[in-house]
Amino acid sequence: MELPFAKLHGNGNDFIVIDEYQKVVIPDEMKGQFAACYCDRRFGIGADGVIYLMRSAKNDLRMRIFQPDESEAEMCGNGIRCLAKVAFDAGYVKESCMVETPAGPVGVAMENTEDGFFATVTMTLPKFERKDIPATGSGEYTEHIGEFEVNAVNTGVPHAVILVEALDGIDVAAVAPAIRRHASFPNGANVNFVEKSGGDSIRIRTFERGVEEETLSCGTGATAAAAVMHKLGHVGDVVEVETRGGPLTIDLRDGAKMRGPATMVFTGTIPF
Repeated sequence: MELPFAKLHGNGNDFIVIDEYQKVVIPDEMKGQFAACYCDRRFGIGADGVIYLMRSAKNDLRMRIFQPDESEAEMCGNGIRCLAKVAFDAGYVKESCMVETPAGPVGVAMENTEDGFFATVTMTLPKFERKDIPATGSGEYTEHIGEFEVNAVNTGVPHAVILVEALDGIDVAAVAPAIRRHASFPNGANVNFVEKSGGDSIRIRTFERGVEEETLSCGTGATAAAAVMHKLGHVGDVVEVETRGGPLTIDLRDGAKMRGPATMVFTGTIPF
């Protein structure tokens, strides 16, 4: 038996997409193990996660995403654009669709442009209350962890956001794990270091929970960083976010929308 797969990336945040729209290919009890095996960049295909494209009883599509540590993430902003491209190219959906995720239904609008495939994702509303992140205590989250002042928000998954003067001077791999696993985050948190680079623009570096290292881009992280910076009065309603893998646009008027690309890298089959 050969298992078809597609490899895509959203601004360098890369995923293996398994099409289960017609039938289940990987049993649920094996989905995490499959991700751990094939996300390996030396002994597998290599990716930041495995996305399963599925039918939904309530929406147009369903997305499940498993990470290299076998955990299932609630939502992934870059990943949902990649899922949308596979579904769009396969003819499962047209220019817009609703995607069921563990974080709730997410709207996606798609377009092919001269610069490639782009999707605008209606993200879950940013949640600042500790009970919604989740984080210990009550009220909104602002804590000092080590040398950093940390704000937190849930944009589908928990995110810690730290404003810094010079992004390039941060040793992300060294300092992020203590924040990612801090006792105040019972489910852990992704960690974003943010530098203001213009009137309504920011630069960001993200250490991702489940991947357990810095990734080139994180859609929910870009949304979280923009939402926190907007709340603190540093940026306006439409924020240009420069990730290490490329730009994303976050529109905070009437909720939160993220626009960015999704790129097909290659397709193949796995002897299975």
